[in-house]
Parts: sequence; C-alpha cells; structure tokens
Amino acid sequence: MKKRDFILIGAVLVLALLFWLVPRAAGIFAGEDASLVRITVGGEEYGTYSLSEDQTIEINDTNICEIKDGEVNMTRADCPDQLCIHQGPIHIQGETIVCLPNRVVVEITGNDREEQLDGIVQ
Repeated sequence: MKKRDFILIGAVLVLALLFWLVPRAAGIFAGEDASLVRITVGGEEYGTYSLSEDQTIEINDTNICEIKDGEVNMTRADCPDQLCIHQGPIHIQGETIVCLPNRVVVEITGNDREEQLDGIVQ
C-alpha cells in the first residue's frame, strides 16, 4: 500500500464518522424539547408519558417499558427475537423502539403543545 492509499482510507473513515455524528448532534442541539414518550399498540395510542418522571409501564401483559434518567428502554418482552430489548435506551426526539410481534411502538416526541397551522393556501 502506498501513501495515497492510506490518505484515501483516512478520508473515508473521517467522512463516515461525520455522517454518523452529525445527525446525532443535530438532534441534541436542535433545541426541540424531547419531553414525551408515546406508546402505541396496534396503531392505537396506548399512552403518553413524561421523560422527566421515572416509571415502569406494563404494556398489555406483553412488554415492560422503563423510563429512567430521561431515557426509555424496553426491559421485558415476550416476543421470540427480543430485538426491542437489545436495541438499548432512546432519548432523542424521533427515535423509536419497535416490537413487531406484539405491535408495540415506543417513540420519543416533542413537547405537549398542539401543532398549529402557520397558514392556509387557497
């Protein structure tokens, strides 16, 4: 390998690192208030919970979700693959945990203000 090969490999690694870091930094510094956790089961809202209040939520005797230290994590699921548990905690607006066999979706949402129209076009 020559010097230019190492430069090319280094440049690709730096770009990959930037593509990985920028979306995460944008979510953290965007100023959007990620303060709620919305849980849906089968497409219907099961409940909305505050990220600031530590609590354990039982979801239809199939899943257990835990909110702790501003993060939410699936701690128990009776599905065979357990992918929702292994995903790890989420805390940034727009992140989700999905348990497909049980049709459970845990999503971080913004504040509880209603979205308002900013204009109407005719």
